[in-house]
Amino acid sequence: MPNRLADETSPYLLQHRDNPVDWYPWGPEALERARAEDRPILLSVGYSACHWCHVMEHESFEDPQTAALMNEHFVNIKVDREERPDIDSIYMAAVQGMTGHGGWPMTVFLTPDGAPFYGGTYYPPEPRHGMPSFTQVLTALADAWSTRRGEVDRSAAEIRQSLQHTVPKGAAGALSGSVLDRAAHHLASRFDARWGGFGGAPKFPQPMTIEVLLRHWKRTGGPEALQMAAHTLRRMHAGGIYDHIGGGFARYSVDAQWLVPHFEKMLYDNALLAQAYVHAFQATGDPELRQVVEETLGFVLREMTGPEGGFYSAFDADSEGEEGKFYVWTPDEIDAVAGEEDGALVRRYFGVTEAGNFEGHNILHTPRDPVEVAADAGIGVQELTEAVERARPKLYAARAKRVWPGRDDKVLTSWNAMMLHAFSDAARVLDRADYREAAERSADFLLRALRPEGVLLRTYKDGRAKIGAFLEDYALLADALVSLYETTFDPRWLREARALGEGMLERFWEDDQGIFFDTARDAEALVVRPRDLYDNATPSGNSAATLALLRLAELTGEERFRSVPERVLASFADQLARFPGAFSHLVTALDRYLAVPQEVAVVGRPGDDADALLRVVRRAYLPNAAVALRRPEEGDEVAELIPLLHGRTALDGKATAYVCERFACKRPVTTPEDLAWQLGVDA
Repeated sequence: MPNRLADETSPYLLQHRDNPVDWYPWGPEALERARAEDRPILLSVGYSACHWCHVMEHESFEDPQTAALMNEHFVNIKVDREERPDIDSIYMAAVQGMTGHGGWPMTVFLTPDGAPFYGGTYYPPEPRHGMPSFTQVLTALADAWSTRRGEVDRSAAEIRQSLQHTVPKGAAGALSGSVLDRAAHHLASRFDARWGGFGGAPKFPQPMTIEVLLRHWKRTGGPEALQMAAHTLRRMHAGGIYDHIGGGFARYSVDAQWLVPHFEKMLYDNALLAQAYVHAFQATGDPELRQVVEETLGFVLREMTGPEGGFYSAFDADSEGEEGKFYVWTPDEIDAVAGEEDGALVRRYFGVTEAGNFEGHNILHTPRDPVEVAADAGIGVQELTEAVERARPKLYAARAKRVWPGRDDKVLTSWNAMMLHAFSDAARVLDRADYREAAERSADFLLRALRPEGVLLRTYKDGRAKIGAFLEDYALLADALVSLYETTFDPRWLREARALGEGMLERFWEDDQGIFFDTARDAEALVVRPRDLYDNATPSGNSAATLALLRLAELTGEERFRSVPERVLASFADQLARFPGAFSHLVTALDRYLAVPQEVAVVGRPGDDADALLRVVRRAYLPNAAVALRRPEEGDEVAELIPLLHGRTALDGKATAYVCERFACKRPVTTPEDLAWQLGVDA
């Protein structure tokens, strides 16, 4: 019989609905039972694309004897970390404090009131590599609970106290460009000049770090930062971490060369990377970077977009029980699909050999320059390129007949916001109407389906939205809607962004303490109120809120939208200077805060006479620009929303641009050349 997880919407929880474990979802029923029966809680946290989560499920949670031991001694709670980042962050901090490391699956043992007293990550079914078996851990902790309760309670009290200290508030410090310089220097010291990226294996893409480098280049004019960013993006594209047949990026590379990925594909990675590639294309004009954007967003539209416009969360790394099986090739498979003549060229291009580069198979990558490959084959580069392009759709069609990896089709507000932002930026920069339509459809869906009663929610699947939204949901959606406004100039999106900004301040900002919390003040009370400060694979809620509010301040003129970020940045000044790698998105916010703003007000019609002016702004890399537009027929309402537009009129009936700094404007211009000169960019 299915357990209590059968009524959940999370694909990860549903994967465990037929376990013999008496699983509960996190909620009052489980917590009340633990209190009523004075039982310890076994909390298991993971996510659907997690390889070792699947392993532990198969080894332990599907085993009747192990399940019986769990059911006898514990109240067992299963949590999807993607649905409940608050729970995950609290107990991950506890596990890291206890063991010195973390990861998923995460296994934590709690008192009935939620205080952790023991924890770890993956436990094997038998003792190995110095790790006890899962059943040994269960037996020992059940015995400790019944015979050494005082020790357990003391341990829980100590860990609870330590968790209180993981919610720091920094002392205010000075904010200056030297912090940005030190951040860039820190990144340069870790740069891999050969392969790109930062540090060694395993190697993660770090798109927020790329954004810091691009901004440093723009601010200082020094070419090294741009070279590091562009080299990293090109090397990632050449590696196996990039899907050369279907587009999009895997989570990370297990080596330093970007060759062998952990094959799971996450929505947030592809959203943040698409944004980084768009911005790098603006900075360099390199068509290779544009190609990556279009192929990545093509993958998202084709394989990760639901019928209502929401974006799905992830693809698993495994298919048919093997990691990467869906993605790898043999030479014979290439030839069978592409034909003998084209197949030989395709194999050369993608580095395919009989020996393979991954367990006897081949992860496609482009280890050599196409000019070199073509020369070795005795043909021209165009002939090689044409052969590869003929083969790609055939290879995709053949691959599509394989058993697909599992797809997590829940919709998460913050992850969708990041992808909405990517589509908005790409639509604006690449002049793609289809991307604009995808962005508008996504925004409309999020504001309708995930705000069913006027309060933003976290997750949606199969017509059900639930779980109160977190700070990151509000902040990233507000930021994305500002970007969508600057793409469409539909005031609706800016009004919605402003409402989310006000909601952030009302629900998550504690003015007396001068800090944001990740959970709303009326949210469920946990063992501590979480505040995850560090930018990891995604921006922290704190960083995202700071940047979103700064962007809102520039367009709306609302002073509180600027004063609150100023307090946040000041409280982090010392940490930003010392540990910039842990705060990449917040460094970006500081760059925006310190920059002289480039406010561009355009009077005209997008899609008509204003396009030539807008094209100047959109093609250039202007990371700190705020752009607003007033159509000639629009009244004072839009100027009330955006003070930058107040009193702006078209000169002699022509589309007109005003370049301003803190609402003080230069002379209005009507030609792209004059606008480019005022902005300091190419026309």
